Amino acid sequence: MIDLVAEQAPLGGLERWLRDPTVNEVMVNGGTDVWVERGGQLQCVGHIRPGTLLGVIEHILAPVGRRLDRTHPTVDARLADGSRLCAVVPPVAVDGPCLTIRRFSAQPMPLARFAGPAVSDLLCELVHRRCNLLVSGATSSGKTTLLNALAGEVEPHARLITLEDVAELRLTHEHVVRLETRDATPDGVGEITLAHLLRTALRMRPDRLVVGEIRGNEAVHLLQALNTGHDGSLATVHANSAIDALERLASLVLQEVGNWPLPAVHQHVARAIDAVVHLARLPDGTRYVAEVVEVANVAGVEGTGTGTGTGFRVRPLADGHHVVAAARRGRR
Repeated sequence: MIDLVAEQAPLGGLERWLRDPTVNEVMVNGGTDVWVERGGQLQCVGHIRPGTLLGVIEHILAPVGRRLDRTHPTVDARLADGSRLCAVVPPVAVDGPCLTIRRFSAQPMPLARFAGPAVSDLLCELVHRRCNLLVSGATSSGKTTLLNALAGEVEPHARLITLEDVAELRLTHEHVVRLETRDATPDGVGEITLAHLLRTALRMRPDRLVVGEIRGNEAVHLLQALNTGHDGSLATVHANSAIDALERLASLVLQEVGNWPLPAVHQHVARAIDAVVHLARLPDGTRYVAEVVEVANVAGVEGTGTGTGTGFRVRPLADGHHVVAAARRGRR
């Protein structure tokens, strides 16, 4: 890993944007236009030649030993400052090389940036009651940032193990183990998946697991962990609503164990996940907690809650900036 802005070699004029604390993301499209995101708004700030951009990408990737060429046209990498890089070149990038660098603040963002006092207090209560929480939202809705804020409310003496595709979480606890997946080598060996990391983490005596985005067969291993005593864990998933997040988790399980009856999968999810925190993003870039729901039970099974037209029953706890009900579930 390299400290991008500490390097003396030229970076094609991108240095000023990578040093700017108000810039959250730097994007180069087709090896020409340079865009940045500030406060949720995109701005075109300049241009760069495709050949220069390729040199910049090669310079950044050289210390991490990653290949980027026509046979391996995509790459993800984590930089020393915690920034996340994604680069794509032809033939996958039709109009020329593309680069995206997502920067992260050195200081964790507090819950107050996502919710008002009442909803923030509710989220803290759920964490303190050792509820298993699923954070959902669309791309760039702030899921990882909120996950970091929620994990920051965990008791300071807890042993936390974080598991991510690209290590982005920055926890201030003294007892933190950070695990990161690894792609296979060009020869197709050495891959370490999130499912593998979950199995490993369970042998490391975690008090709580903090898992980055769930998108594959690791969903099965996560639910097994949550249903066998690893209370108070946190994870994220891409979804358009809290209910969609539960259904998304169920569908990921079914992709791995297709012989399970759907009601059994729904029940497995409902027993593992206590509440879902869903994020939304306004046109001006503001990210906020749009809803918090408690998983009451599975539709058709005893319990109370609101029917959703899916296999789950939920109880709304918060809607936008207002708390509408007290939490009932807890594991302490």
